[in-house]
Amino acid sequence: MTIRRGVVRALALVTALALPLSLTSPAQAAGGLDEVFAKLLVKQVKGANVSKHLKAFQAIADANGGNRAAGTSGYDASRDYVADKLRKAGYKVTLQPINFVAGWVENSPPVLADYTPNEDFFTFQPSPAGDVTAPVQGVDLTLPPAPTPTSTSGCEMADFAGFTAGNIALIQRGTCPFATKVRNAGFAGASAIIVFNEGQPGRTEANPLDIGEWRAGIPMIYADFAVGNALATTATPVRLAVDATLTLGTNDNVIAESRWGDSRDVVMVGAHLDSVPEGPGINDNASGSAAILETALQMRHFPVKNKVRFAFWAAEEIGLLGSDQYVESLTQAQRDRIRVYLNFDMVASPNYGLFLYDGDDSDATGAPAGPPGSAQIEARLEKFFKDRKVPTRGTDFDGRSDYGPFIAVGIPSGGIFTGAEGIKTPDEAALWGGTAGQAYDPCYHLACDTLTNVNAFALDVNSDAIADSTARYAFDLRTIPDRPAGARAALSSATAQN
Repeated sequence: MTIRRGVVRALALVTALALPLSLTSPAQAAGGLDEVFAKLLVKQVKGANVSKHLKAFQAIADANGGNRAAGTSGYDASRDYVADKLRKAGYKVTLQPINFVAGWVENSPPVLADYTPNEDFFTFQPSPAGDVTAPVQGVDLTLPPAPTPTSTSGCEMADFAGFTAGNIALIQRGTCPFATKVRNAGFAGASAIIVFNEGQPGRTEANPLDIGEWRAGIPMIYADFAVGNALATTATPVRLAVDATLTLGTNDNVIAESRWGDSRDVVMVGAHLDSVPEGPGINDNASGSAAILETALQMRHFPVKNKVRFAFWAAEEIGLLGSDQYVESLTQAQRDRIRVYLNFDMVASPNYGLFLYDGDDSDATGAPAGPPGSAQIEARLEKFFKDRKVPTRGTDFDGRSDYGPFIAVGIPSGGIFTGAEGIKTPDEAALWGGTAGQAYDPCYHLACDTLTNVNAFALDVNSDAIADSTARYAFDLRTIPDRPAGARAALSSATAQN
């Protein structure tokens, strides 16, 4: 179908919907087009059609060694299936290449001054090769260490204020992921990285460790607390060398954008497309991918006010690599255009719970509230389920899915999660049915995550919720806090970019 025919259909749809709106009272019409199109899209997104996509993903896995993991023909076939359907529906589709570690071999023991390799320190897998002699500079160290793990060394770019580019960054283990510390050191211009254990009992010795992160592009090692403590006061340059062979593979994110809508206000909807190598990943996460794919296909002719962008992420299962590299590739102006990010990862667990990401931290557990606007996203989803008399509960932004990179740069986020390896409580079984004392998904990351590992009710109701929230934000973002006036002015004069 040509774009012109699509426009004609869209205009006809608007005309058909405008008449019922004009016949309602002002109070009834207050919801506007967002209400009308949300109801229409919910009717169009049927669980049976979402299930057809699940069957296609299962067939792809069956034909490609039983999985759809990053770096496999099964992932490539999944990518092509999604991209082909979206192109035929009239979306502007981009395949964004992203990298992942395809292989890593240490050729010889690492070097750190006069310390003993593989005893006092270890190469941080998958470190790139490199041989550096430079001063060591501590980054926000806590010496002596606090009685309990509290160090935030290297967790924020602000920790590197005053850091001299070309020095070796000395970073203490602590409260944020190793990968965050490593990436920040790379951004700060470090020539190499030493992370050392924090120093409390049980956190003194180093050990071999694979953090999956290589993008700082510089050699990195993991050392004992005693080594780091000594190096913190070393005044002379130190040699650090890693002899390793790092091989990178490439996969593609699938990014599909609506033909209509204001590109200064982007509604982004995402789900990861890859499985683990152990199985076909039908609940994790063909369920989320299938639901947002069907939502995109059914709203292809909607004359949306705001640009809608659907993302099918590569390599989530090996470190959120697709979403992380996507967000990292954006300029600040491009990030500012993304007004909301909606994430759907595992929406059909067989022993399901109905969990909404806790945008306002009302549960007061784990991670803090999401960026401003996250609470409103949670409230919007909560209202959908409440209107259907379906109970929900909050779940923490624990960093395990693709909302993580968006939250990290201040983009309001939310979504639905039906549970993974966690155990369903008796209270939850009373709330939703199912079996207390068993995992929400007994086949999580296993070969049995097949078509039989899906709860049809959860898939259907969550697909409807995805359709509802996507359509509403496509037409109305008034509940989401606006950008600062200066940022909006800058966007108005900037050239539109994806």
